[in-house]
Amino acid sequence: MKNLITDVAGVLVGNAEDMHAATGATVAIFDGGAVASVVTLGGAPGSRMVTSLEPEMVRGNVDAVVLSGGSVYGLDAAGGASAVLCAQGRGATFGGITVPVAVQAILFDLVNGGDKAWLREPVKERPPYWDLGRDAALAAGDTFALGTAGAGVGATTAGLKGGLGSTSAKTSHGFTVGALVAVNAVGAATIGAGPHFWAGAYERDGEFGGKGWPARLPDDALSIRFKGQPVQATATTIALVATDARLSKAECKRLAIMANDGLGKSLRPVHAPNDGDTVFAAATGRAAALGDAADPKVMTELGTVAADCLARAVARGVYEATALPFANALPDWKMRFGGR
Repeated sequence: MKNLITDVAGVLVGNAEDMHAATGATVAIFDGGAVASVVTLGGAPGSRMVTSLEPEMVRGNVDAVVLSGGSVYGLDAAGGASAVLCAQGRGATFGGITVPVAVQAILFDLVNGGDKAWLREPVKERPPYWDLGRDAALAAGDTFALGTAGAGVGATTAGLKGGLGSTSAKTSHGFTVGALVAVNAVGAATIGAGPHFWAGAYERDGEFGGKGWPARLPDDALSIRFKGQPVQATATTIALVATDARLSKAECKRLAIMANDGLGKSLRPVHAPNDGDTVFAAATGRAAALGDAADPKVMTELGTVAADCLARAVARGVYEATALPFANALPDWKMRFGGR
């Protein structure tokens, strides 16, 4: 176990970055496809093909989930990823033509100090996201960088640099569950002004500093901190949870609903009017022989572990991040709290 979502059999992940523009993309590819669904609880989402993931829709499998910076410009990343998937022969075949399905969610990182040339010269300059989606898909493997990497490059939270996080765990029934998240939250991942993470109660093996929860909650613990005064459209935490269990689309929908609780465990506030918090859930079915995942007890455990994994991944993404090299950039956790 690498404590990454790629511990789930059939999941590969790749990152690509444009450090000058302070943005990037992350692509999770399902080797052999996966059943998937999605839940969006943020009030201002940006996405591609997510309606097809509703249980009543016809298409059953997806080939990739793309997480990207760039707001609406970032939606080009799925096109680049789809080109790679097609070249690799992934997807369904219709009339001799391979048609892969790459669904996507985006986050807003357009005002983080990076040089977004396409915003200054919208006709002359092309956004980099098609290329980032292609490069991330080409880089997909069983290991990948966390923190200021991929879709987490331009991510921020209230007061600290955000980033890309991932974790994994085993259920008591033998299934593997993993989470992948780009933490660009409207709220804070830490408690008050201190170093402790809201997700501290779920930490494993010191994966984000080993501080747990404070012995006593500080007086400012419940003070609401968010980016921008008033809140600007600079948020959105986008994530994928995956399992090797065999699930239907309806069961993946339930898994996504339960996994969303991981954002509530790790961020405060969350699911705000001007963010687009979105969580995908995918099942590769590689461990179907272990037992019946449709059993309500098994399904309940899968959802609970997925929520815990997502909470841990949020904290890990912030913990592993490094500050952007721009004036007035937010500090990273280790810089602020002496982790390096």
